[in-house]
Amino acid sequence: MAWGIIIGILFVGMLHQIPKEFVTSLLGRGGTFSGILRATGAGVLLDLCSRGILMVGMKLYERGASLGQVMAFLIASPWNSFSLTLILWALVGFQWMITFLILSMVIAVISGLIFEKLVARGSLPQNPNRSEMPEDFQFWREAKTSLSQKKFNGSFFGEIVTEGFRGSKMVLKWVFFGIILASLIRTFVPPESFETFFGPTLAGLGLTVLVATILEVCSEGSTPIAADILTRAGAPGNSFAFLMTGVSTDYTEIMSIKDTTKSWKIALFLPLVTLPQIILLAWMINVYG
Repeated sequence: MAWGIIIGILFVGMLHQIPKEFVTSLLGRGGTFSGILRATGAGVLLDLCSRGILMVGMKLYERGASLGQVMAFLIASPWNSFSLTLILWALVGFQWMITFLILSMVIAVISGLIFEKLVARGSLPQNPNRSEMPEDFQFWREAKTSLSQKKFNGSFFGEIVTEGFRGSKMVLKWVFFGIILASLIRTFVPPESFETFFGPTLAGLGLTVLVATILEVCSEGSTPIAADILTRAGAPGNSFAFLMTGVSTDYTEIMSIKDTTKSWKIALFLPLVTLPQIILLAWMINVYG
């Protein structure tokens, strides 16, 4: 996980240097379909491991991204980085890779829209960090002005590192807890012992969801395990569920969201909104795939 965590910390530090207006301009206006699509695309294209993505997602919330955009970004991201997508292609073939990619983006967009609707109805609290863009805001003009005022010296880069660690602190504590738990599970429950139980049945799908919830694996580790579920157990739906359930039920993600938003309700709505979609699509893939 180390490289993803380090790059995630640096991204968080750099985001601290970017004014909220620029983040809002790049992601689009919260509460809109285009804003959700932009956040989903950003999650897919950003080449980070799931822990690095989580740090960046929490910083986006602090910089004013809407709740729906943050959720779409997180749900679309963990295994969809460019490098991991290529690895998945090599392991399971282009057809399954592109199917998983498209379906994960569909879940991200739908979930983001649901979260925006829940916020609009008052069922979930709005991001208190949100700010409206000035009417005359022009991205490139403002970016040029902002860059001309920056001094790229040792102090600037030192502040990036310092703010990166400070902004990632609440995520890092849950990451380290997950590392310890993952080590215990891998010591006493080797992956080979449960791969054979992941057959294309409802019981196999249920076990997949359960194991993905308990097993704290970074995206680099989940991709080959998911490939084994597809190739060895012949259960492509379970493979998709393993990749996606780790996102929606991951306790590191849930606890980080709770700490950042100060809301248990928001954190617990993540699995509540996403898990039914994942199970339904996984079952359909097993039956019709």
